[in-house]
Amino acid sequence: MSTSLKKVSLADIAQEAELSRNAVSLALRKDRSIPPATRQRVEAIASRLGYTRNPLVGEIMARHRTGSSGVHHGTFALFNGNSDPEAFRRHPTVPLYVAGVERRAREWGYRLDNFWLHDPEMRGERLLQILRSRGICGALIVGLMKENRIPDRFRPVAEAFPCIVTGVRTRRPALSFACVDHHILALQAVEKAIELGYHRPGLVLDRHIEELLEHRFSAGYQVGQGHLPPADRLEPHLDAPDTETAFDSFRVWLQRECPDVLLILYNNVRDWLEQLKMRVPEDIGLIQLEWRATNPEIAGMNQHNDLTGEAAVEMLVGLIHQNQRGIPDFPRATLIGPSWADGPSVDTPETQAFQGSLKGAFPP
Repeated sequence: MSTSLKKVSLADIAQEAELSRNAVSLALRKDRSIPPATRQRVEAIASRLGYTRNPLVGEIMARHRTGSSGVHHGTFALFNGNSDPEAFRRHPTVPLYVAGVERRAREWGYRLDNFWLHDPEMRGERLLQILRSRGICGALIVGLMKENRIPDRFRPVAEAFPCIVTGVRTRRPALSFACVDHHILALQAVEKAIELGYHRPGLVLDRHIEELLEHRFSAGYQVGQGHLPPADRLEPHLDAPDTETAFDSFRVWLQRECPDVLLILYNNVRDWLEQLKMRVPEDIGLIQLEWRATNPEIAGMNQHNDLTGEAAVEMLVGLIHQNQRGIPDFPRATLIGPSWADGPSVDTPETQAFQGSLKGAFPP
């Protein structure tokens, strides 16, 4: 058969664009979770290959996305995976994931039934029985922060229902997931620091988080340092921020490495700098690796956790439409790209030109 008669699929476009099929699908639907430049590139490739969408499928999908059909398509179990049973309400970041899940589920015509993953009363077959009695058709796990292993009591659910995790990649069992692209986030944070005129960016991170994220933060950080001369490539500071020796460990690292800007996750670092009588941004800059609108005075990388929640729903709906359930042989991932959020905790290149070395900036 002539290749000119071959029907072009999303997989063909994905291979050409070097993206996942899900990303291509979102791009062709002009979903705002896909950067405009990527959407334009995908559209150009689709046009060149002669891709045409099935108009009937397109109409059905549009009704799902807008909720215009007014039809209730089912109920998802939304599991709070955090150790805090009230994390959906009072955690600093988990509510952002939940907001995205709720928004996209509503647009697709699905309701949500909330559960706590660590509820001691919800075990194995009992939990499975409850989900079935409530007409659950799929499960989402939001809020895993301290571990990437799901409790054994959840395994019967993972084996019986389509399930998607947000935020981290899980193991035992490994489920499909949606999360921020931690590697590119750290890489772009370093590149932004260099663009702003900094020369010695330093990474301050909890070793537990580093291991939970499978070293993607430090990997992106090290790749970003490739733009710097070897003398300005620093060893990251990997230590828990809540131990008795945390401050002393940080101080020793700071004096040894002499960074001029810090890539951080925790507010503890700001307190430590105050104790050292170091001014932000005059003496040292700060870049938050998880920027929050509630803390706009710290510049950083917006992880768009709400878009991760939306993407998780998209993935779950896709599994349902394809009649896929149970623990996948080959888990899939949707990675959400970050964006830069400016703030007064970093200097411009102009003011950087007037700053001297950090050496000698510490109080005796």
